[in-house]
Amino acid sequence: MRSQASVLHLDLDAFFAAVEQRDKPSLRGKPVVVGGVGGRGVVATASYEARVHGVRSAMSTREARSRCPHAAFLSGRFHAYREASGVVMGLLREVSPLVEPLSLDEAFVDLEQAGLPDLEVATVTDFAQDLRRRVHEATDGLTASVGVATSKLLAKIASDLDKPDGLVVVAPGSEQELLRPMRATIIPGVGPATAERLRRAGITTVADLEEAGLDELVRLLGRAHGGGLHLLSRARDDRPVVAEREAKSVSVEGTYDTDLSDLRLIEGLLARQAGEVATRLRAAGLSGRTVTIKVRFHDFTTLSRSTTLASPTDHGPTVARSARALLAELVAGPDTGPQVRAGVRLLGVGVSGLADWVQEDLFADAEDDGAGEEDEELPEPPRARHLGAWAPGMDVVHAELGRGWVWGAGRGVVTVRFETRETPAGPVRSFPDDDPALRAWTPPAPEEPAQDPLSGPA
Repeated sequence: MRSQASVLHLDLDAFFAAVEQRDKPSLRGKPVVVGGVGGRGVVATASYEARVHGVRSAMSTREARSRCPHAAFLSGRFHAYREASGVVMGLLREVSPLVEPLSLDEAFVDLEQAGLPDLEVATVTDFAQDLRRRVHEATDGLTASVGVATSKLLAKIASDLDKPDGLVVVAPGSEQELLRPMRATIIPGVGPATAERLRRAGITTVADLEEAGLDELVRLLGRAHGGGLHLLSRARDDRPVVAEREAKSVSVEGTYDTDLSDLRLIEGLLARQAGEVATRLRAAGLSGRTVTIKVRFHDFTTLSRSTTLASPTDHGPTVARSARALLAELVAGPDTGPQVRAGVRLLGVGVSGLADWVQEDLFADAEDDGAGEEDEELPEPPRARHLGAWAPGMDVVHAELGRGWVWGAGRGVVTVRFETRETPAGPVRSFPDDDPALRAWTPPAPEEPAQDPLSGPA
């Protein structure tokens, strides 16, 4: 365990929504929701102005609209998010060679490698304050919340305690005092199922976990899970900051605008997804042993089932065969079978337990070469509502009026607000959706560095 607060966790506040507000002056200070904008859409991020009305990530867009109908509902602009993330991650790597990105908007930084004169609380506090200021300047106004502590667990928890735009440094020796009053669900690995099992045993807080002791937690949750919670509830977390994180899984999923109840169609869609996963595995030079399917029902209940193969594979029919077998288990279940038949809104297939080698499936049927069911004509799944070429929030440029973004579209008309990050809130204009003067705008590709003519080919 570290004796000094030398692990920093940085989390960009309401990242997707904050980038939209930064780049769209008319939305600053107003509720913004980013995610799927169709009938089956899900909220990816909500601005703090929208959260006041109860809008949260992973909520259905339909519910978000009912809670905050006056919000701007935008589809994602991932080029803008990647650009902002790249700026922040580059800044973090300037201050320490050990940076572990968790996603586009958060990362751990090892301050032991940051060249600080010491790691006393006052020193790391000043460093973190300056880092937040630099992030704000480098990203043209985005804010970040930061936690600093003796471990990853405490640093990540601390970064969430004073959002948005906050800083919490957990002094060495005060970790358990901070943790004890918190709900047990603050500990990684305590999801809804585990929390319910603990609740039935009278364990609802971290203090309760600590008091329960190792034997009781092992009895309730098993040796690996119970032992892990026993350590984390006592703030014992010695995981290092790792600069390179390997992919843990490859998956494909789809949400459908109308619930699926045709089992043949569901099987066919899983087989297609399995083929896509296998293609991605081969492209990455990977294979995997564990096949998982994910099924979300009409009432938003989500189930997953997994099976582990004898050896890694990147073979589409092998993955598909496992996925169909897992679906058959759900269909045969006394509780899950009726749920499947009542309607499925989301399907997904994933492969984990990744390796960089493949063992041929010696027990596969010789004729199982991917033909068969792949060639069988299947009914087309219901398509999500088509938004046309003009998705809300997307960047556009007009030949005469310059750059702007799509405010709304439909019935042959697209409405654009003409403004950018560098301009004040701009005017709104409407055009026929096939107006040749209007087109989508994408940022120019980064220039290749000039090559020294004397150096020869790289």
